[in-house]
Amino acid sequence: MTQNDKEQQLLHAKLNLETSQIAWSELLRYFAGGHVVVVSSALDLVDVAARFTVDDKAMVEQWINEGRIQRATDEQARAWLDADAMLWAVVTRPWILVQEKKPDPAATVH
Repeated sequence: MTQNDKEQQLLHAKLNLETSQIAWSELLRYFAGGHVVVVSSALDLVDVAARFTVDDKAMVEQWINEGRIQRATDEQARAWLDADAMLWAVVTRPWILVQEKKPDPAATVH
């Protein structure tokens, strides 16, 4: 394992520990400041945060161009507020990356 691999593992572990669920209402002031970035559920939130942290512009730009990450919109903010939504969030200053909770497959009734 290279030093770079170890550093990446440590960064992922640190970010994973800093990731938590938070009520959207707690993030409104950051949304108002334009600092909330929505991450598609198709991506791993911790991986995206790691790419932001190491300033991987190429990957971040690719995700933006693919519509996989974007600043939170007024429509999303209203819907989350109306639903009293809980989101996964992690801070990568100055950004707060958020992701909607994935549905729990065990909760699905067949």
